[in-house]
Amino acid sequence: MPSDVLFPLAGRRVWVAGHRGMVGSAVVRRLAGEGCEILTADRGAVDLTRQAETEAWLAQARPDAIVLAAAKVGGILANATYPADFLYANLMIEANVVEAARRTGVAKLLFLGSSCIYPKFAPQPIAEDALMTGPLEPTNEWYAVAKIAGIKLAQAYRRQHGCDFIAAMPTNLYGPGDNFDLAGSHVLPALIRKAHEAKRRGDEELVIWGTGTPRREFLHVDDCADALVFLLKTYSADGHVNVGSGTDIAIYDLAEMVAEVVGFRGRIARDVAKPDGTPRKLMSAEVLRGMGWAPRIPLRDGIRSVYAWFRESRADEAA
Repeated sequence: MPSDVLFPLAGRRVWVAGHRGMVGSAVVRRLAGEGCEILTADRGAVDLTRQAETEAWLAQARPDAIVLAAAKVGGILANATYPADFLYANLMIEANVVEAARRTGVAKLLFLGSSCIYPKFAPQPIAEDALMTGPLEPTNEWYAVAKIAGIKLAQAYRRQHGCDFIAAMPTNLYGPGDNFDLAGSHVLPALIRKAHEAKRRGDEELVIWGTGTPRREFLHVDDCADALVFLLKTYSADGHVNVGSGTDIAIYDLAEMVAEVVGFRGRIARDVAKPDGTPRKLMSAEVLRGMGWAPRIPLRDGIRSVYAWFRESRADEAA
């Protein structure tokens, strides 16, 4: 059964923190149909790592609800090179926003986490109660520790102050606004870029890392935004909620799907000298499905739309 609306958004002021990012911009697009006033602020208006600035801005803006998508993000290399920056910036952003939200009487806050919060060897599919049951993946533990702290902040403020603060954990996301830089992008945008360039050059093969057997889960960012708005309106409880597609795909099969969408007709070659990474990473979708929400964008359709966006908006790279 669909969940009842506990927090209607119509007529309310909703601040999307991190509105320029892929997730934040998708949430802004989704909120456009909710009849609410959408508030945004770039870094020139408020530095969220500074407590006084954050509290002053919130006291002036007075949002009724906050979607906290702002974060310092980066790939494995960035996490390994700047661990202090990742830990400090993300801890400060979430602590400052959550405390300022309490002080200014914000009625609802949704903290946005990451699937990297879960133990490296968590049972598959990963249920919400796997949190803090084992060691993290070392390559992004600094970011993960900060995101775990954000979940606990939401829980602590709910328990001590009665604040209606909740947390959601998205899976691997893709969509318009993604990072297509091969030096730092995730697997799906990287495959789209590589397949496009291989097609443009007339290459006979597209090389993927490893055996291609690891399985990964993907969710279009517009589906994620829809789920986050759904949770904002219908969920009010202590535990965080996974936001995922509920299905996964082998990397080799993903490469074939991308090649088909892009129009690359060569063969997919495996570089088995490169690492595979974790064999499988799939989050349980049972909690969110039980509330009545499910994604609407099939993976192939999503890849097709993202490739069209890449060709249109990244003309210098997609020519």
